[in-house]
Amino acid sequence: MYWIGYDIGSSSIKAALIYEDDGRVLAVEQFPKKEMPIVSEQIGWAEQDPELWWQHVCTLTKTLIEDNRISKNDIKGIGISYQMHGLVVVGKDLKPLRPSIIWCDSRAVTIGENLFHSAGTEKCVEHVLNSPGNFTLSKLIWIKENEPEIYNRIYKFMLPGDFIALKLSGECVTTPSGLSEGIMWDFKNDSLANWLLEDAGIDPSLVSDIKPSFSEQGFVNKQGASESGLPEGIPIMYRAGDQPNNALSLNVMEPGEIAATGGTSGVVYAISGQKNTNEHTRINSFAHTNHKADQTRIGKLLCINGTGIQYSWIKNELTSELSYNQMNQAAESVPVGSDGLQILPFGNGAERMLENCNKGSRIHNLNFNVHKSAHIFRAALEGIAFSFVYGMEILKNDGVDITSIKAGNDNLFRAEVFAKTIATLTQSKINIVETTGAVGAARAAAYAAGKFANMGEATATDKIQLTHEPDATVEPYQEAYNAWKKTLQEYLKN
Repeated sequence: MYWIGYDIGSSSIKAALIYEDDGRVLAVEQFPKKEMPIVSEQIGWAEQDPELWWQHVCTLTKTLIEDNRISKNDIKGIGISYQMHGLVVVGKDLKPLRPSIIWCDSRAVTIGENLFHSAGTEKCVEHVLNSPGNFTLSKLIWIKENEPEIYNRIYKFMLPGDFIALKLSGECVTTPSGLSEGIMWDFKNDSLANWLLEDAGIDPSLVSDIKPSFSEQGFVNKQGASESGLPEGIPIMYRAGDQPNNALSLNVMEPGEIAATGGTSGVVYAISGQKNTNEHTRINSFAHTNHKADQTRIGKLLCINGTGIQYSWIKNELTSELSYNQMNQAAESVPVGSDGLQILPFGNGAERMLENCNKGSRIHNLNFNVHKSAHIFRAALEGIAFSFVYGMEILKNDGVDITSIKAGNDNLFRAEVFAKTIATLTQSKINIVETTGAVGAARAAAYAAGKFANMGEATATDKIQLTHEPDATVEPYQEAYNAWKKTLQEYLKN
C-alpha cells in the first residue's frame, strides 16, 4: 500500500510515493524538467496558470504509477504541499477566473500597508501576528479594486494547494495554517479574522470551508480520478504551505526546533509555543501544521534573500572552471575570519529581516596584497552564515529558544565552512537529512489517517546524512561575527 504526496512549486511540481508500512520512499518525480513560466505583464507582477499545475500533477501521477508498476488502487491517500501566499479565484463552475497571483508578486504592497493602519496596527499584531503585507488577502483586495468584474464573479478564493485539492475532489476547502499565511487567521480567537475581512471589504462567504491540516479534506471524485489516474474515493488527508511542510518533512514540530534551507535564498523556520511577536517587521509568524487552540505551535519564518544566489554569482562570474566542492575546499584553507575580509550578502532585493533595506551587497576590507580567491570564497560563506546567525538572534528576541537545527542536503549546508560557522556560533549541532516536500506531504497524509503514531515514526527511515558539530574553539568565530555585525550596523546607518 502507498500514499502519494504533491509539492506544488512555482518552478516545478514534485510528486512522491511512500510505503504505508514504514514511510520509506518508493519514488520521487519532478515535472517539468525546465522551470515553469511565470508571466510578468508589469514590473513586480508574477502570475501562473493554475490549470498548468493541475496538468503537471496528472502527468506526474500517471508517470509514478506506470514507471513503478503499481496498481493505482494500492494508493490509499493524498497529501499536498504548495507555494505559499498565492491567490486563486474560481467562479461557481469551480474554474479559475484569472491566472493565479503567486507568492513573489509585489503589486499589493501598498494595499497591505494601508490595511495594516486602517484595521489597527496593534490589533493586527496581537490577533494575526503580522501586518497584512503583500500576502493573499491583500492580493484579493487588489482584484476587487482593479478588476471588479472578476471580483463580482468570485465564488471562492483559495491558496494554490487548495486549488489542487479542488481539482481532485470538487470541494473548496482550506486550513487554519493556510489562512494564517494569507494573514486571515485570528490566533487570539482561534477563528477566521472576520474583522479584518470586514475592514478590507471582503465578503467572508468567499472563504472556503475550513478544516484542520491533518484531517479528511475531501475525496477524489470521478472527474479527479479520470484526469489524474488516481483511484476514485481516496481521501485528501493533509495540506500545508511549502515552508511549514519543509519543517514537517524534517520532523521539526516542537518549540525550539529549527528547519533551515540554503537555496537561492535562505530560510530559517523556527517553532514557537507562544502566540505573540516582538518582531513583526522582520519575521512572519504562521500557524504550523500541528497548531491547535489548545496546543500553540507557531512557525516563525525568517527569509534571507541574498544567500545561495551570492555564492552562485561568485562561481559563475569570478571563476571559470571551479565546482562548488572545489570552492568549498579552497575556503577551508583560509583561517576563520578570512583575514579580515567581510562580505554582506544582501544583493538580491529588499531584505525583510533588515526592515526592507535594499542597498545591495558589500565587500569590506579587501586587501590586494593579502586576499586571494580562497578568501573571497570563505568570506562569502561566512557572510551567509553570519546572516543566518543574525536572523536566529532576531528569533531569540521573539521568544524562540533554539534546541536543534535540521537542514536539507543543499549546496550551502554541504559546505563545511558555512555549516560549522552556524553550529559554532549557535552552539547547536546541525543534522543534514535528505528528504523532499512531496515525501513529507505523503507521510503527513498517512500520519493523519492513523498509519503512524507521530511524524517521528513517519520519518524514521530517513537517515542523518551528515552532522556538523560546533567547533571546540569558539573565540575566532565570535570575533569574526562581532566584526561582521559591526560592519552591518554601519551599513544600515548610512
